Amino acid sequence: MLWETDVVRHVYECPVRWADLDLLGHVNNVTYVDYLQEARIDMLLTHAPDSRANDLAEGVVVVSHDVKYARPLTFRTEPVKIDSWVSEIKAATFTMAYEVYDETPEGRVVYLQATSVLTPFVFAEERPRRISADERAILTRFLGESPLAPTSVATPARHTETGHYSLQVRFSDVDVYGHVNNVKYFEFFQEARIAYMTRIWAGVSESTSTVPMVLAQMSVTYRTPILFRPEAYDVRSWISHVGNSSFVVESEILDGEQVLSRAHVVMVTFDPETQTAARAPEAYREVLTRELTRTS
Repeated sequence: MLWETDVVRHVYECPVRWADLDLLGHVNNVTYVDYLQEARIDMLLTHAPDSRANDLAEGVVVVSHDVKYARPLTFRTEPVKIDSWVSEIKAATFTMAYEVYDETPEGRVVYLQATSVLTPFVFAEERPRRISADERAILTRFLGESPLAPTSVATPARHTETGHYSLQVRFSDVDVYGHVNNVKYFEFFQEARIAYMTRIWAGVSESTSTVPMVLAQMSVTYRTPILFRPEAYDVRSWISHVGNSSFVVESEILDGEQVLSRAHVVMVTFDPETQTAARAPEAYREVLTRELTRTS
């Protein structure tokens, strides 16, 4: 798709690959963030109206991602569509907005909505910079409303042995600038969350039926770049809220006492037959409630 002066949203057609699926047959939550990155690069680099947008495609760092998963996306041969636009422009940051969807005879079927806050970055000097007048003019052409409400406020961190995960960064996780790619953080938090949930579910009786869970919303804030090194980083996770059919897991990636990144994840228990939210068995809720106050 080529740009027109009256176009607010850029449409990118993204292929769905078999390798993108999780154990439930749904596109994995980490892979969605990869889709968004592809759509953003396509918008700002491949089909930009002129070369003034090139630095905004290649010379930025992600400050935060906020992703709301609306419904599962399964494998198919047709690509899924991604709308991309700009929802906010500040002095040194701009916010990209996205919607992953299909157009059907009955209307639009939305799988995901998201926003990404980005800042132009001078990698040679390791510092952010302000948005230039030319870049602001480019971004303003595609300015629209945000698809998401403001994110939840983070709770005070609680570090326990149960929630600890040792994170080893692989060389393949690092981009050309020597930083871990922003998409990999979602994978890191997923690894730590699975390890944490495996430990706390060990306390549930074997006679209790298992309950499927899906990720409903995830917010990630990037504070300091994670670099490749032989030593492991620490990830700390804890339960910060328990509802009838949902609970919140918060996590931090740390280097000693320094917080490098933070995540806020809403998990939902659901009925696989109706594909709708369902109340978790009491045995699971009891475990989650105990984790709300665990301090060691």
